[in-house]
Amino acid sequence: MSGDGRESEGGEEEVRGARRIPGPRGAADDLDLESVPLPPLPPPGSATPTGSVPEQSVPEQSVPEPPEAPEALMTSVPDLPHRVLKALLGAWALSACSAEETAAVEEHLTACAPCADEALRLRDAVGLLHTDGSLDLDPTLRSRVMDGCLGRRPARIPVPEWAAPYDAETARLDALLRDIGDSEWHAPVRLRWFEEEREVSRRTTVAGVIGHLTAVDGLLSAALGLDDPLGGGEAPLDPTERTERYWSSKRRPPTRAVREPWRAQSHELIRTASFAGRNVAEASVSYGAFALPLQDALLDRAFECWVHGGDIADAVDYPYEAPSAAHLHRMIDLAARLLPAAVAGRRRSGLAGPAKDLVTAGAPGRSVHLEIEGHGGGDWYIALDSPAALGSPERVVAQVALDGVEFCRLAAGHISPVEAAAGQEGDREAIRDVLFATASLSRL
Repeated sequence: MSGDGRESEGGEEEVRGARRIPGPRGAADDLDLESVPLPPLPPPGSATPTGSVPEQSVPEQSVPEPPEAPEALMTSVPDLPHRVLKALLGAWALSACSAEETAAVEEHLTACAPCADEALRLRDAVGLLHTDGSLDLDPTLRSRVMDGCLGRRPARIPVPEWAAPYDAETARLDALLRDIGDSEWHAPVRLRWFEEEREVSRRTTVAGVIGHLTAVDGLLSAALGLDDPLGGGEAPLDPTERTERYWSSKRRPPTRAVREPWRAQSHELIRTASFAGRNVAEASVSYGAFALPLQDALLDRAFECWVHGGDIADAVDYPYEAPSAAHLHRMIDLAARLLPAAVAGRRRSGLAGPAKDLVTAGAPGRSVHLEIEGHGGGDWYIALDSPAALGSPERVVAQVALDGVEFCRLAAGHISPVEAAAGQEGDREAIRDVLFATASLSRL
């Protein structure tokens, strides 16, 4: 080493026997000008004039073949010094060297152990830059972290099991909302659902979707004695009417300011349900045309939170996974339990086939076997002729096979009944009634 910390010229390792290739152009003070051969100068007084050079005539038959040049004269660039080859290691690891440079570096690595070690480290680092794995967080990460924390220090008042899907889905949606920018809150979102036999839709924005969730969650707040975001009293119970009332009450288009009230409301619902004890699970929540126990209403809100979270994710190009298998199974189970009443409601409206075999309440009746495959799957038996009848595998007249996520998309009105079934067997009218009844569960 010299006094200024640089290696001396005498201590440099040279690559012997390698093909001579041009090195990268360095700064002026990095070049060893003494090692660069200079062109021969003409003798004094014989400078070539600036004018044109006269042609020399040589007899055609006397033109000799050019003699073979010695190897030293065939290459005009000297061997690359150690410092240049070391500087090329990064480009070599990225496969950015020319063929000549690659050959020179690799030949140097066979003789220089420090450079070989550095080359291995650089090549490993480059491998980390080209990973094929997803950089998105595992959707189960939050629940695993919470389980680990609670395993060390259990909660004094745990969240009820029936409220866990709502807790998880509101947290996932809130994580999405934290990631998007101010302008994305105004991204257009199309909400879709089925009414009778046709698909309907409504355009809004990301902020408008959160306002919709806030308005409908207010039904649960009112049932638990909490403040209704619509003011209670004369506020409508129908989810669509509540949403329209909420949207029309805003003088300006909603912005990201809607996030905090919605998140505070969801926290308050979970906290109140946790402190209220077991009996609150059966408290009735009215939706106007129907009512659900609080435990089912929270599951319904978890389902809608996931569905609309997917709508928002599509609008802002954000990855959004399905719920965990256990939570998705419970959402599918709620829809399956609602299907007999939905079939009966469509029958009263003349949209479903007539009942063919009425039985007493609680007795096995004609049924459709709903086989849900994959994520959150299972088997359900849907009573066809009366909501009071019992679905039974002994009285199955048809079978429908669906993927779990596809079934939920059908129940959300995001796909039509004719597109949904992956497998059908048996009574075609019964299959049609169940598929269209599933789509009729959707709403704004």
